[in-house]
Amino acid sequence: MDKKYSEMTEEELRNEIADLKVKAQKAEQMGMVNEYAVHERKMAMAKAYMMDPSEFIAGETYEIIDGEGDKFTISYKKGVFAWGSRNGSGKEEALPISLLGHKL
Repeated sequence: MDKKYSEMTEEELRNEIADLKVKAQKAEQMGMVNEYAVHERKMAMAKAYMMDPSEFIAGETYEIIDGEGDKFTISYKKGVFAWGSRNGSGKEEALPISLLGHKL
């Protein structure tokens, strides 16, 4: 039976990330763009569970890692997700905190 990321130890999360990285590389080599994207998103989720949500503050703006210069302003957090808007658009979305970089 598979465990949820929230139930895994840090070591289990590291192993999961390593496995997903291998799968993503194989998918990329085979030109399976959608499968590659799924593995990348799963890695971001697993990484989020290894981070401290309290380091991300509502009302602050952060760069989005690999977001081509996009900025994300946090409205509120729920677990390892930050809810807010990208580039001040006002359109609410959720991102795993692992996708947020430096505070701006």
